[in-house]
Amino acid sequence: MTLAIAPTRDIVACRALRRVVFIEEQGVSEADEVDDLDDVALHLLALQDGRAVGTARLLVAGDTVKVGRVCVLADQRGSGLGAALMRAAVEAARGLPGVVRVKLGAQTHALGFYERLGFVAYGPEFDDAGIPHRDMVLVL
Repeated sequence: MTLAIAPTRDIVACRALRRVVFIEEQGVSEADEVDDLDDVALHLLALQDGRAVGTARLLVAGDTVKVGRVCVLADQRGSGLGAALMRAAVEAARGLPGVVRVKLGAQTHALGFYERLGFVAYGPEFDDAGIPHRDMVLVL
């Protein structure tokens, strides 16, 4: 089995993954999931033997990269794919000039996952599309 994670312009594949995970599985509204930031973001796509199985979106704001829309198909969860996807996102951020930190809004059930990757939670819990989240940061 071959896993490849790379930047992509295939927004159709990324949105299809996000639709399955966020809209169909988690009940996020399409209005909350689809926004105009896809056009200015760097997208990562994970392919397992050529099949799209995960994605993440990176937005640059000054010296910070915000990682969002991180998702992995259900049949791939627990395989290490999510961690590999996040490591690729952090490496992509490290490659951008002037970037010193990576931020994300983590669903609270996933805090431990991100903490194992070096992220630290800060601030209060907040609601995003009906799902509890916390902000997290990783200083590069």
